[in-house]
Order: sequence, then structure tokens, then C-alpha cells
Amino acid sequence: MTKNKLALFDLDGTLFNTNDVNYYAYKEALENFGINFEREYWYSNCIGRHYKDFLADMNITDEKLLRDVHQLKKQCYPKYLSHAQENQHLFEIIKLIRPVYYVALVTTASKKNVEDILNTFGKMEAFDKIFTQEDVTKMKPDPEGYLKAMEYFNIRPEDTIIFEDSDAGLMAAKASGAFYYKVFRLNDCI
Repeated sequence: MTKNKLALFDLDGTLFNTNDVNYYAYKEALENFGINFEREYWYSNCIGRHYKDFLADMNITDEKLLRDVHQLKKQCYPKYLSHAQENQHLFEIIKLIRPVYYVALVTTASKKNVEDILNTFGKMEAFDKIFTQEDVTKMKPDPEGYLKAMEYFNIRPEDTIIFEDSDAGLMAAKASGAFYYKVFRLNDCI
């Protein structure tokens, strides 16, 4: 059966709470370069933003250092996956809509980190296609990732729903022309 609907899901903050996973991985990576990284700074300034943007705010602008920090962060990431929390409700929704919708993951996370978390939680097969930072030239809030997913499946924006949590992701979803839903964790709504 050919499907004519598309559901797109963000990863960090939407399908998984990875705030602590990413914090500890970046903290370890930055410490290897003699840079202190405070938890409060991560939670106030970094979540939902591309690493080049928040590291630039920390006066880390050297391209080689940015690449090295990010590469080391990706290597550290799997050690902290025990801190991740799965959004079981969204994965149940994915199971329910799969007969009618193509389901894809669209994230600014690296392919390696995406594979690490999906394999750890046994969720790789939940998606028809996965789009990561390696698949785009522009990061959220640019809609490029969402538009590429729609083009890949040949599904129009009006037949697409997007699940997002961050401001940058929501801006990208809106700019794509698709319907979109903001995902909150219960404790974020209080």
C-alpha cells in the first residue's frame, strides 16, 4: 500500500530526553581541551542549539577545535546513554500511525549519536528513514531537513505532521509549511 501521509520526529528532547547525556559528553570533551563546562550554562544556553552556535558563545570559534570537540563528544556520548529517557508515548503513537504514515527522524544530531541511542533503546526499526546533520547543509531553524524528508517521500507539507520540542526546531517546522506539534515533558509544563 502506498502511503500519502508523513510524520516527522525530532530526536533530542522529543523522542528522548538526552539533556544529561549531551551535557556529560560535552563536559568530558571540553575538559580534554582544558575548558570548564558548567551544568547551569548547558541548561540555560545550549539545549536545542547547534554545537557551533553555543560553543561560539563560549569564544570557541577555531574550526579545528570545534571539529575536535565535537568528534570527542560523539565518542563520549555512548557512555552516558544510561541518562537518556525514552518518550514512550511518542513511540506508541509511531506504532499506531505506521500503517497510514511514513515515519522519519529528522535531527541535527550526528549519525553516530543517533545510531548509538536508537540501537541502545532498540528503536532503529521505528523509522522508514533517518535524516541527520550529515544529510543537510543548514541546521534548524532552517527547514532544510524537513523539506528533504518531504521530498524523499514525495509528500506535500499539508500531508505532513512534525513533532518538535525546541524553539529552533519549531521555527524549522513552521517554515516547512507542515503541521507541527510542540512536545512537552510533563515537568516542563508546570
